[in-house]
Amino acid sequence: MKKKTVIISGGGTGGHLYPALVLGRSLLNFEPDLRLVYVGSSRAVEKKIMSAEVSHFLTLPVEGLKGRGWKKARGLLLLPLAFLKSLYILLKFRPALVVGVGGFSSGPIVLLAALMKKPTVIMEQNALPGFTNRQLGRFVDLVIVSFASSLPYFGHKAVLAGNPVRPEFYTLPQKKRESRLSLLVFGGSQGSKFLNDRLLESLEELQELRESLVIYHQTGERDVERVSQAYRQHGFSQAVVSAYFSPMADYFARADLVICRAGATTCAELIAGRKPALLIPFAQAADNHQEYNARELEKAGGAEVILEKDFRPGLLVERIKYYLEHKEALDQMEKNLEKLQLNSVAEKIAGLCLERIKRAAGGQRG
Repeated sequence: MKKKTVIISGGGTGGHLYPALVLGRSLLNFEPDLRLVYVGSSRAVEKKIMSAEVSHFLTLPVEGLKGRGWKKARGLLLLPLAFLKSLYILLKFRPALVVGVGGFSSGPIVLLAALMKKPTVIMEQNALPGFTNRQLGRFVDLVIVSFASSLPYFGHKAVLAGNPVRPEFYTLPQKKRESRLSLLVFGGSQGSKFLNDRLLESLEELQELRESLVIYHQTGERDVERVSQAYRQHGFSQAVVSAYFSPMADYFARADLVICRAGATTCAELIAGRKPALLIPFAQAADNHQEYNARELEKAGGAEVILEKDFRPGLLVERIKYYLEHKEALDQMEKNLEKLQLNSVAEKIAGLCLERIKRAAGGQRG
């Protein structure tokens, strides 16, 4: 009997890749004979992650359409090639289902699949849906969202199920508070120069607290030496600085407070792991979607939001001092994050995907 194929498409950042991988594993847990084919962009970070994780990873010649000038023109020029390759992939693998996990690389293949009347599902991880998914929502069969605030964008097609993250985040032990405050600082899989710069600007004022702090700082490849040197110069010899932390869940477990961006997967990991956070949304994110994500956690009482325009060393030091002196506030934030938790996220989404396949096999659409 010929294996059924599921195509999972999307990417550009780890925030889209990890939900794709988690969903793929959950699908295989239900149906081990499925053939999974991942389709994404040709960005270096994506190739690196996917080549280490999966056997079938194909790339599309596609770039985002947001922005101006040559960047947008290049994206438009590549679109015909992306659609041609998408058509080739669909004809070659004849998938039983195509799933888009967000990002511009999901657009061509999911749209073509929908127009060819193949079962299609998209996942929207952000509180404010992205451009690609807003367009695809009109054509696909089902939209799975992570926040209740996203439901109105997709009408009757939308289902609230959450954003699947790696299973180890769901089983983090409750952090035992100690005299020192443990901070985890990171800006996503590629690091954040903005966060790195602002933390370094804060070190002089933080020196008086250095014996009371444990710092883990993920910098990204480009900044690791510069950041390491700055910590040493300011007497933070015990700070753990690395280009990339793996497994990240281990560092979440060690942290009392996380200082980070507000990408969809980061927020989902904070919710799953019940980790209090100072969220600094990336100001240049498309449609300012990171602030919308951050406000969802803030509204639940599980995080504080500091916008880039308001971020100054004194404010950061003030907030760190506050949590050093009020660790009971961290305990309350942990409890508040439970309000946003959804159970068995990956399993629910996998079940919805497999149901689409069954319905299509039975001649049902919609």
